[in-house]
Amino acid sequence: MITHDIQELEKKISASCLTIGNFDGVHIGHQQLIAKVCKRAKLKGLSSIVVTFDPHPLRVLVSKKTPPFITLNDHKLKLIQETGIDYTLCMPFTRKLASLEPEDFVHDFLVRNLKVKELIIGYDYAFGKGRSGNFSLLKELGDKYGFSVDQFPPVMLDGAIVSSTRIRDLVEDGKVWEVRPLLGRFYRVEGKVISGKKRGGPLLGFPTANILLKDELFPKTGVYAVWAELKDRVLPAVANIGYNPTFGNDYLSVEVHVFDFKENIYDQPVGVHFVQRLRSEIKFSGIDELKAQIEKDCFLGREILATPEAMLA
Repeated sequence: MITHDIQELEKKISASCLTIGNFDGVHIGHQQLIAKVCKRAKLKGLSSIVVTFDPHPLRVLVSKKTPPFITLNDHKLKLIQETGIDYTLCMPFTRKLASLEPEDFVHDFLVRNLKVKELIIGYDYAFGKGRSGNFSLLKELGDKYGFSVDQFPPVMLDGAIVSSTRIRDLVEDGKVWEVRPLLGRFYRVEGKVISGKKRGGPLLGFPTANILLKDELFPKTGVYAVWAELKDRVLPAVANIGYNPTFGNDYLSVEVHVFDFKENIYDQPVGVHFVQRLRSEIKFSGIDELKAQIEKDCFLGREILATPEAMLA
């Protein structure tokens, strides 16, 4: 169950094992932390809870531009709930909440409302006014209010910590294949199909869906082998993210060519799962050279997507 109302959740639980954090991307580190919460809750007969926030605290507390988030809030909450957690609580984040002393936050929300008996936090979690709440303080508060506290260590992969920053950097560099082990899935964006310039099908012979994306984080410009998610179907495709230099566009566009597909999908939502970058954007001498390259892109995309490693999890 996903809820934004802590009082509503309070009525449903008698005691809990919970974790708390931002969980941008819901990567394998987050997933393993949440799995431990679920396991401990089941062992002790407690409700398992993930507490997160919207908007992200950085958007409230930092005046300068923040990095793009890997997952928008609705997608993040859906991914958290899919881990098997009993309850996902998304608390509204305000300056008033940020100004609470750590003990007030623990007492008022975790102890009184959420009836915490076991708390498991990430290795880098801090909270409360000036982020002054840390693991050692939580241990003290746990002794005072009757709950245990455990700190989950960082998850390592290829000698480095799995982190949202690491994933964000890889996506922005176009290294989407390397992102999958960190996320436990291919990086995905979502948007709605809008009317384009009518060049894909009539002019080039490769009809494309022009997608107005709502996500914040985009892979580096170029051509990618992707899976296109249309309602309950997942279809092989190639996608171009860029400015279409051959036609002199000055705005970023996202175009997806779904193989062997001719249906009208205007105004429909589409998810795009990025599997592998095929090439960078190129300015071609003309339409014939561009068409020849698209044929090569489609051939390579089909080859990649047909491999077992490229299947969706």
